Amino acid sequence: MADLLDRVAQTSSRPRYAFMVLSLIAEIARPDGSAGPFILRAGRSTLLRDWLCDALAPMGARDPKRLMLAEKVRLELLASGKAPAEPQAAEAVIAAEVHERIRKSGKTNLSRAVSELVHAGLIRRHYQGFRVDHQNRGAGRHAVYTLVGGARCLMGRSGPAPQSPRSEALQGELRLN
Repeated sequence: MADLLDRVAQTSSRPRYAFMVLSLIAEIARPDGSAGPFILRAGRSTLLRDWLCDALAPMGARDPKRLMLAEKVRLELLASGKAPAEPQAAEAVIAAEVHERIRKSGKTNLSRAVSELVHAGLIRRHYQGFRVDHQNRGAGRHAVYTLVGGARCLMGRSGPAPQSPRSEALQGELRLN
């Protein structure tokens, strides 16, 4: 574990965040060390990157930028007239928009952290999806992260997440394409 922490600290610009990402991937990894592209949580199939972003989102809940974002979204929706008149419905719309913006920026941070972990030799990243050999990575393909080397010592601490039948079927389909 000490060697793993040292490697993350040496290669990452945000080692605590990168280690949190690595730990979350290990938490949901299958026995072969891979996680994604879909995982099953709370009875729902979710994309791996979306789940990771949502799992990391509470870390910034008290951040002043996050609080300012909520107020900015509120003002934008009120100014555009898109906010419902009922206060509870307006709060729900505002919360949903804030969640989407947090997830979008979270994906950027997540991608950067995973790239650092790939560079450190702790994760191997590949994509599965509709267009396997396409120059644009985003062409309907979804990330799969596999723990390698010393990172595998993190596996099994809380047990692997169950995979949905849909996820298993999709992964089989994705490999065929």
